[in-house]
Amino acid sequence: MNRAAQTPVLSVRKLTVELQLDDTRIRAVDGIDFDLHAGETLALVGESGSGKSKTAEAIMGLVDPARGVVTAECIRLGDVDLHRLAEPELRRVRGRDLSMVFQEPMTALDPVFTCGEQLAVQFRRHRGHDRRRARRAAAEMLEQIGFPDPAAIMRSYPHQLSGGMRQRVIVAMAMSCRPRVLIADEPTTALDVTTQARVLAQLTALAGEAGTALLLITHDLGVVAQYCERALVMRQGRLVEDAAVADLFRAPRSPYSAELIAMSRGVHA
Repeated sequence: MNRAAQTPVLSVRKLTVELQLDDTRIRAVDGIDFDLHAGETLALVGESGSGKSKTAEAIMGLVDPARGVVTAECIRLGDVDLHRLAEPELRRVRGRDLSMVFQEPMTALDPVFTCGEQLAVQFRRHRGHDRRRARRAAAEMLEQIGFPDPAAIMRSYPHQLSGGMRQRVIVAMAMSCRPRVLIADEPTTALDVTTQARVLAQLTALAGEAGTALLLITHDLGVVAQYCERALVMRQGRLVEDAAVADLFRAPRSPYSAELIAMSRGVHA
């Protein structure tokens, strides 16, 4: 069945984010619309400052209300409009049905708890496991994501692991409840090329096995070409193109998309 004919798992309509910076109000996201379907890997592409991360934060309900205002016709996850939920209700959805992998794992992991404790709490909070069952599920998740010695990772504190290992723990946490939608915001920016490839391969494989829709935020068009089916191109808070990845690279409709592709190939447009 064509995905265009399916009901989207995530629908975003007229999403706007305005930020207050001193005496200036900036429109970081300007009325964007898009759909994401079950099992799809969708790229959100653009230069730094284009509004990609603010889009993710708005969907997750993480924009600080003291610094920004989010408006939307809807941010619908299945039958639930996230934009209409109060924070306690939204907190129950986050981690269970909607998860996020952030750029910097050291800010996403709590330095005073072991990785095992932090992963196990996801199973206790969202799946109702008792402590023993949650720790067993956490170890199994770490094994699934490719750690040869899950018990050692369970005992480790974040500072005892490499950047790539920390990011893989974050991916395990994000996928622990097999969410309907996973947002990955530049998940490999701080990693070396080999580790980037490993983390992205494991991330997309886990999402594919779970049927999780993946919104992958990146500035790297090589990543888009390798892992994504469709791409949204964002510039100055607006979507300038929505295309299948093959079509985007073959015949971009937006001059800005063409410029990004040319730069990614080392060609000055």
